[in-house]
Amino acid sequence: MSRPTGRVLTLLELLQSGGTRTMAELADRLGVDGRTVRRYVDQLVDLGVPVEAVRGRYGGYRLGRGYRLPPLMLDDDEALAVLLGLVAGRRTGLATATGTASETAAAKIRRVLPERLTRGLDTVLESLAFTKPAGEPATPDAGTLLTIADAVRHRRPVSIRYTDRDGRRSDRTLHPYGIVNHSGRWYVTGADPSIDENRTFRLDRITDARTLPGSFEVPAGPDPAQRVLSGFATASYRYEVTLRIYGTVEQIRVHLPASLARVAETSPTTGQDPAAERWLRIELRAERLDWLPALLAALDRPFVIERPDELRDLVVALADRLASHARRA
Repeated sequence: MSRPTGRVLTLLELLQSGGTRTMAELADRLGVDGRTVRRYVDQLVDLGVPVEAVRGRYGGYRLGRGYRLPPLMLDDDEALAVLLGLVAGRRTGLATATGTASETAAAKIRRVLPERLTRGLDTVLESLAFTKPAGEPATPDAGTLLTIADAVRHRRPVSIRYTDRDGRRSDRTLHPYGIVNHSGRWYVTGADPSIDENRTFRLDRITDARTLPGSFEVPAGPDPAQRVLSGFATASYRYEVTLRIYGTVEQIRVHLPASLARVAETSPTTGQDPAAERWLRIELRAERLDWLPALLAALDRPFVIERPDELRDLVVALADRLASHARRA
């Protein structure tokens, strides 16, 4: 492929990514001057590609609305990258819609790959292993995902029908701030204007989503991923646990990530290194307490249990069992 031809195809790729591309941006990406960009545009027009010129301060070029692009063309590396992405997404719970969609898409690409690339892909897959994601992956409905993603982008309210973990159904209005994939599950986080609170919902539990008139502003604060993780740490569970642990935030986060616990960082005393060990307040919520004693032991840091008393009893019982085993040995 000649160099000018390759640049014309690169220009088409830039334009088909959407929006208006300025002359300066196109010239910079192609490594040519403005006159050459105009010549490349003329070549695309001659080939029947409807490139529109946009005038004004922020003008440039864009593809005409409704233009259907030619069949997708991928080189060897791109085809392998797409196939590996489909396989990895399905194995790690990142796929949306149904597993069938990922499988049929992968099958279509494999059918047109040269035999040498297919053999290479099979070699990679045979030597590749995936760890199992936490919990069973739950895929959202593709239509629901696209509707909510569009609402996030344009800051539009949505009406959703939601089924909670106890099977209760409700109709809600949500101002969606963002979509987050965490541990094989998809979530949307935003504000519920009816109660003026931030909420997080699993996308696979939403059976209907419709965009509503109006718009909203996203408040300053944590990004969507941080909102989801903090929501897990403060969700309503049977026990509210409060601890004080002596150490650094990094030491504690190894065993108590943000999705499990909140760490209240105290201000260091005068002259103290901000990264130095100090007493930190830890808050978390749990449906059961039996897993916490072993986790606290694994921390290997001094700690104080403020509440609940049941946890203190479980820790003492674990210490007694360990001491008994050590004496027996």
